[in-house]
Amino acid sequence: MEFKKSLSSLLQSLKEDKEFNEQIVHWKTIPAKTAESVELPDNIDSRLKMALEKRGISQLYSHQSEAFHYAKSGTNFVAVTPTASGKTLCYNLPVLQKILEDESSRALYLFPTKALAQDQKSELNEIISEMGVQLNSYTYDGDTSPAIRQKVRKAGHIVITNPDMLHSAILPHHTKWVSLFENLKYIVIDELHIYRGIFGSHVSNVIRRLKRICRFYGSNPQFICTSATIANPKELAETLTGTSMNLINKNGAPASKKHFIFYNPPIVNKPLNIRRSATLEVRRLAGKFLKNKIQTIVFARSRVRVEIILTYLHELVKNELIKKSIQGYRGGYLPKQRREIEKGLRNGDVLGVVSTNALELGVDIGSLQVCIMTGYPGTIASAWQQAGRAGRRQGEAVILMVASSSPLDQYIIQNPHYFFEQNPETAIINPDNLVVLVDHLKCAAFELPFKVGETFDGLDLEDILQFLAEERVLYFNNETYHWMNDSFPAHNISLRSASQENVIIIDQTDIANVKVIGEMDRFSAMTLLHDEAIYLHQGVQFQVEKLDWEEKKAFVREVDVDYFTDANLAVQLKVLEEDLQQEANGVLIGYGDVTVQAMATIFKKIKFDTHENIGSGPIHLPEEELHTNSAWVTLSDMVLEKLSLKQVEESLVGAAHVLQHVAPLKVMCDPSDLHVVAQIKAVHNNKPTIFLYDRYPGGVGLSKKLYETMNDVIAEAMKLIEKCPCLEGCPSCIGAGTVSKTVKTDTHYLLGNIKDEARCH
Repeated sequence: MEFKKSLSSLLQSLKEDKEFNEQIVHWKTIPAKTAESVELPDNIDSRLKMALEKRGISQLYSHQSEAFHYAKSGTNFVAVTPTASGKTLCYNLPVLQKILEDESSRALYLFPTKALAQDQKSELNEIISEMGVQLNSYTYDGDTSPAIRQKVRKAGHIVITNPDMLHSAILPHHTKWVSLFENLKYIVIDELHIYRGIFGSHVSNVIRRLKRICRFYGSNPQFICTSATIANPKELAETLTGTSMNLINKNGAPASKKHFIFYNPPIVNKPLNIRRSATLEVRRLAGKFLKNKIQTIVFARSRVRVEIILTYLHELVKNELIKKSIQGYRGGYLPKQRREIEKGLRNGDVLGVVSTNALELGVDIGSLQVCIMTGYPGTIASAWQQAGRAGRRQGEAVILMVASSSPLDQYIIQNPHYFFEQNPETAIINPDNLVVLVDHLKCAAFELPFKVGETFDGLDLEDILQFLAEERVLYFNNETYHWMNDSFPAHNISLRSASQENVIIIDQTDIANVKVIGEMDRFSAMTLLHDEAIYLHQGVQFQVEKLDWEEKKAFVREVDVDYFTDANLAVQLKVLEEDLQQEANGVLIGYGDVTVQAMATIFKKIKFDTHENIGSGPIHLPEEELHTNSAWVTLSDMVLEKLSLKQVEESLVGAAHVLQHVAPLKVMCDPSDLHVVAQIKAVHNNKPTIFLYDRYPGGVGLSKKLYETMNDVIAEAMKLIEKCPCLEGCPSCIGAGTVSKTVKTDTHYLLGNIKDEARCH
């Protein structure tokens, strides 16, 4: 029988492995950290103290103690510490203490996912049962049965839900929740960093509605927020809740020794800088750890990838391990199956798990030793969340990030200092986005009429309310605005989109069970839901069989193909109003309101991993118009004099391509939230201009942040080009399909001039 190596000896052999070492870009060892603990507070209830001691907790970490004291003093706070640092006790302790002091007290917990809510409920119920008191905590989501719902409304001390349920099922029916709203003492918002972009902008307005209803019932709850590490947790918490916050960011929890390894697969096509498949490299690397019975988690970016890697690993270790010891974990698995996998990870029966980001959030999965990421997860915050899954209770942990050929992956892997030294991303929301705000004012008016002079969490509403009355959405009588429609506004408003007219996505894979699986705003639907598009839903691939544009319905069927689709959007962009500008040596950086007229023209089929074009087709859809915000950069005449028209055109396209991948890093958004377009002659000034605009009506503040940090964004784009080993430009830097051999150099030159001259300002 082959000798099984320990993690330390396996790491040593990897260090001596020439083939492995050639692909290592960076190996950082983060030393172990001891705990900073304090005694349990004197004023903690004896029953709660007993329950904690039964669970082996005789002291608190310093940040947990700080949270308890803030909560007791009535202070709103946000706690920001790494994964597995015991953030749950930051809110469970004060909430349980309050209910033990006064059993009429209520608390509302908001979690972004059902799985996380279920996991937290289990932990909470364990403490409650050990206290031996009659205290009710319930989850209230789409799976809660009608019989239980009534019990939750009447007798739930702690109601655990998600923003979507709060928006559509609790606030509109607040009269059924009188005991909750009259006695609400705490609102807990976990995983705060998830609430960014359009989703965060919506949730902020849901919180405004929640606070308004609390005031109506005479309560004034305290906010407790927890978050993974982001650059602006206090600012985000204050904008999201409309409340001033105190920040707790000194982590008192211990941490194991961690080896963070950046691994770049070998190049298989040098001119195009295409690397060996990240999926195949992950299979090989995970196999090394699993064969040595070292508990490992592999993260993949889609459900399809999860299943592919899982199949590979089962095949790889079939003669050495039983199949059940390696499991998948993703959306679509039943709750019972998920709980069994989590239990197997905790007790060691499950040796390896391949997961989407479903396991990124704080579900307790025990003591894994190795975390392997198939590609960069998209944000530094997410990467640290995934890394935190390993080494929770072990003396040593390994985190391997395996890059794909995508520009974002290559930028991160080639710039380890950016990842380790940079502040994590800034999370941006805009609660006052007019489209989002008006939607929630309709919901708020349905819930409670607005009196003349009433504000919406400090926001003056008179103009909007008058407009809604003129449009006969509201009825004005006796100095009060009333909802006057039969319909129920919250049902028509998705928290994930800014457009009122969404395209409904209908899955007809099983004719006997045709069901709606999602929705998408019209502007995004043009490029993601056209006929023959490959649409990914929770990682499953669907092909769009028909897009009925008039009826706003996309009919899809599940498929298993080795390509994705990418549509070309012909964009005509006009500046409506310039709000801000800075100019230096002829380079102008501007920001303002724009209108975008877009028409989807053709789509390409792009093969996974190699990114080669394997087919194309036309798109037949009408033009759409979007009013939003944009930042833009206009080139100086001095730069243009040194380049031919063709060089300017190609380098503008190259610059737009690289900025499209770098800009989302700066503003912590999904690449699809932001669009970059280059115009050889911009309509407002007839000069070559690059626009970076928010892809949501009214904007959510992304382009404003880019205007403020444009010099940094351009510097990062230049670094990506410099470090790319291709000769003339490739999909990993300035894009494919370039003609001129100097286009890579020209793009770098063009960006360099913008950066230097913007710095002069």
